[in-house]
Amino acid sequence: MRLGNHPGPHGRFRGMEPMEIMGALLTPEGRDDPYPLYEAAHAFGTVVDVSEGFAMASGYEVVNRVLRDPAFGVWDHELRARTWPSELVERPSIKSMERSVLNSNTPEHGRMRALISSVFTPRRVGMLEPAIEAAVETLLDRLADEGAGGAPVDFMDRFGYRLPVAVICDLLGIPESDRETFRKLATQLAAVLDFIDLADALDLADAAGTELESYFGALVAERRRRPADDLTSALIAACDADEARLDEVELLANLTLLLIAGFETTANLFGNGVRLLFEYPEVADDLRLGTVRYAGFAEEVLRYDSPVQMTSRVALTEGLMVGGLPTPEGTEVALLIGAANRDPRRYEEPSRFDPRRTDINPLSFGAGAHFCVGSVLARTEAAIGFPRLLERFPALASAGEPRRNDRLVLRGYASLPVTVA
Repeated sequence: MRLGNHPGPHGRFRGMEPMEIMGALLTPEGRDDPYPLYEAAHAFGTVVDVSEGFAMASGYEVVNRVLRDPAFGVWDHELRARTWPSELVERPSIKSMERSVLNSNTPEHGRMRALISSVFTPRRVGMLEPAIEAAVETLLDRLADEGAGGAPVDFMDRFGYRLPVAVICDLLGIPESDRETFRKLATQLAAVLDFIDLADALDLADAAGTELESYFGALVAERRRRPADDLTSALIAACDADEARLDEVELLANLTLLLIAGFETTANLFGNGVRLLFEYPEVADDLRLGTVRYAGFAEEVLRYDSPVQMTSRVALTEGLMVGGLPTPEGTEVALLIGAANRDPRRYEEPSRFDPRRTDINPLSFGAGAHFCVGSVLARTEAAIGFPRLLERFPALASAGEPRRNDRLVLRGYASLPVTVA
């Protein structure tokens, strides 16, 4: 199935009401290919009232504006405690990250964000480049060995996930012996970031959240005894300072968040990008020839098949408007990032994959106060990984149907079989 390139809303989606569109996005079929539904949403304009207290925004400018407006906040622990069912609020998976920068509003968010940004700097990411290059070469060597003679290899298992896991674990100071376990736990816990209420997935997320909290608690204790040159030690130092800007609960929550955010979106960027290279082999040729820039390719992947498809914001005060729509205090606005990145009001022929675009500015990493602090790291890994992958394997090809991760918010592949020779 091709990604996108739909001339307009499919017949079965034409005439859908906004509530029906939102419902369809949560089905297995909608999660597999949400883009026809996004086109149906665009037919209603940039934002539409779905039901009392709930709106849906699909326009680029509207989504961008709401992300940047401090009058709209995230579901922090106070809002959840007031409005969510207690049995959901008390789940270990929900509590594991509820005091993180991702789930905090002013003033807690600004305090934690400033601290994390002060230690998770572009300079620190730049210092990681030699380690990223070395990890890329090691993984490519293994791909070559396992794919010798045309044997199929799972790209996601052998490269797409392993590279960002290695990088973020190196940054946090997690021993190599623990990294494979971390990938599984982080993937399970990431289910709480989605809009899918599946009991089995949440049960696994609860167990993963509890195990990660225990692990990071032990790691923090170890780093207090023996500090190292890693992000964990830097955050501990800030937590233990005389004028502490981070308490113990926030420390553990943000370490858990950094682990998940540090590899899920990057793994999805790699998987979605490689799949698009198979869909558009001429792009792979142009990248190798240098007639298409790798930076432009990565940005177009982020726009065209975004690793993050959706988020939401809550109106924190009265008197707010979103694209001309009144949004009373407490109104939740679903921000369809995947739709905004294909808004025909913002991009010419938005359903066309074109890495030569000169106006690419995807919202895949968010915008405003909650702009993803790890975006520089993700782009650095892509800037190193994609060129070496195509240089090393000129015969890189699909070896069968991929399998999606069955998520809506974090869109990527669980499995992507390839041949490298």
